[in-house]
Amino acid sequence: MRKLNSAMERFALQHPGFGIPNLMRYLVIGSAVMFFLLRMTGGQALYFLGFEWSYILRGQIWRLVSFIFVPQTLEPFSLILSLYFTYFIGTMLEREWGTPKFNLYYLSGVLLTILTGIISHYAFGYSFIAGTYYVGMSMFLAFAALYPDAQLMLLYIIPVKAKWLALADVLLFAVDAIHSLLQGSFLGALLPVVALLNFLVFFWCEIVDQIDRRRGYARHRNSHQTIQFKSAVRQQRKKEAQQGYRHKCCVCGRTDTEYPDLEFRYCSRCAGYHCFCIDHIFNHEHFKE
Repeated sequence: MRKLNSAMERFALQHPGFGIPNLMRYLVIGSAVMFFLLRMTGGQALYFLGFEWSYILRGQIWRLVSFIFVPQTLEPFSLILSLYFTYFIGTMLEREWGTPKFNLYYLSGVLLTILTGIISHYAFGYSFIAGTYYVGMSMFLAFAALYPDAQLMLLYIIPVKAKWLALADVLLFAVDAIHSLLQGSFLGALLPVVALLNFLVFFWCEIVDQIDRRRGYARHRNSHQTIQFKSAVRQQRKKEAQQGYRHKCCVCGRTDTEYPDLEFRYCSRCAGYHCFCIDHIFNHEHFKE
């Protein structure tokens, strides 16, 4: 997985002219046109525009592209919000990654969806796909991975961080897959899994590195040295509380409690740790072993 991730990164860097700039603009326009077409035909146009491998083999090549623009709803208000959100997420990803990498991400999601439809055709005998809903959901996962603390509006009124919505997104993937399996729709179960796989290919290195950092932090917190240091700090604080001071000059005996504005330092030439006030740090006999 790491090698595939590196190959994607390399390709994007080596081919700066790859892809369509402002890809989401064309996707939104195409989806809006498709919406009006479906509304005018009472939804019948969907049967001529959705992905169906058997019809593609008979020459209906346009289905390889037209299914991408099929909207997930024919309710105008919901469609407007959906297209706006898709455009916002896509634009942010393209701005962060650059056109080549973002196009690769979206294109690989579409190609994996097509491949899933082809496999389903030969394995289960059906392959009809309308829209790229799960590809859009995987785009949101990418957005949440890059901007985990971004505030988004749940139900348009409740502010929620992107990372929590992404967790709900993953749970929804799982629910959809299980529901499709229970309904006997293996294609419906594969589509969310494939979309999640597309996300993992692009974010595998970041995920593994994050896990390694958390493990390293946990090991550090529980290591013998860290525990000893914490114990020493507690003992020092306990000692300070009993003494009533933190620093005491080894020459004049003044403390930081009695003289809070007085500066204290430790001599690096003395054996052990010995504190002196600013008046005696350079004017004292050095302690020896």
